[in-house]
Amino acid sequence: MATFPSIQPTYGMRKTSAPRIRSTRLGDGYEFRALFGLPLTQDPKVYDLTFNVSETEADVIEGFLRSRVNDQASFTFTPPAEGSSQTGTYAQTSSATVEITIANHGLAIGDVVTIDYTSGSATDGTFVIGTTPTVNTFSVTAASSGTNSGNVTVTLSGAGQYVCQSWSKSIPYNNRAILNCTFREVFEP
Repeated sequence: MATFPSIQPTYGMRKTSAPRIRSTRLGDGYEFRALFGLPLTQDPKVYDLTFNVSETEADVIEGFLRSRVNDQASFTFTPPAEGSSQTGTYAQTSSATVEITIANHGLAIGDVVTIDYTSGSATDGTFVIGTTPTVNTFSVTAASSGTNSGNVTVTLSGAGQYVCQSWSKSIPYNNRAILNCTFREVFEP
């Protein structure tokens, strides 16, 4: 899987969400709403990005995007200011469930996080959030049962799989280029 070059957009970006919800209006005025597809794929994002870069960097970006058109593959991209790294505490009491406490963590069920247990004897790794009982706690399932506690660092990557729907390039003056790109999030196995 290809990864977008490490060139950051220089102007602001626009992020659009369009949740996939199907609704049916019933004759009595009520409405039934249901998710369409798997819960983890319900809110794909679309990013409109502007890169004000040198012509050389613009050629790198454009070459990368052309290659994705040719092979019809998605690519890994981390939007600016997406993802987070937070610290807190954890407790695992004789089961495989690990409860993590971080004030206002903002994470949701199904988010994939990397956990670094900075103290205690729990094993670091990548986990899927199983429950979020409060705004300050969530749980993951460890590979084995045990009794552990200590400090933890939790990182939500923010990276995802994208395709570039369209792009345009202009050259306002010598050795400068402006690329406007639209990246659409896709969900693939």
